Amino acid sequence: MKKITLAIMALGLITGLNSCKESTKEQINDITDDMSYDDDGGDDDGGHAHDGDDHGDTLMVGKELIISMGSKSGSDVSGKIILTQGEKEVNMVVSLTGLTAGEHAIHIHENGDCTSDDGKSAGGHWNPTTEDHGKWGDHDHHMGDIGNLVANEEGGATLTFNTDKWCIGCDDDTRNVLGKAFIVHAAADDFESQPSGAAGARVACGVIE
Repeated sequence: MKKITLAIMALGLITGLNSCKESTKEQINDITDDMSYDDDGGDDDGGHAHDGDDHGDTLMVGKELIISMGSKSGSDVSGKIILTQGEKEVNMVVSLTGLTAGEHAIHIHENGDCTSDDGKSAGGHWNPTTEDHGKWGDHDHHMGDIGNLVANEEGGATLTFNTDKWCIGCDDDTRNVLGKAFIVHAAADDFESQPSGAAGARVACGVIE
């Protein structure tokens, strides 16, 4: 009788231990379930942390260039052109002397080279978007098609020009004027003749640097 009682007690003890183990296992599983989460390969940004960044060109606001204009083709033209980078636009101020009275074309040319006596080392018009020559503001025009300035009877001429189509030293080659050259011509630009407006000889040149 004593052996039977002991056997029953032992069986009860084993059953109780197994119950405790199962309970503990369930608690662990519950805790693990509570800690689970969906791993979508990243945090809430989904890899777009820079979506709000401005990926446009960084402009050198306040940057100023003074371009000295030297005479070409036997002319007496001299002067300077000042370029200033604003927050959105480049401002150009032209001041020249030694011109004949009347209209003279002024353009930006593709090469920053004024070494030749006739100014032809500056190459053709700056035209990174391969448009036809025309008048600034029209549908077709070169990026260097500035237009005409007017010299007075004393040969002096000034011109102010603003545009957001240029920049000074930005990464956009279709806008960056650095490394190009200003050319002033003997005659006016007719805004029609290809490829450069039939503006005649190059009487002044200045490298944009």
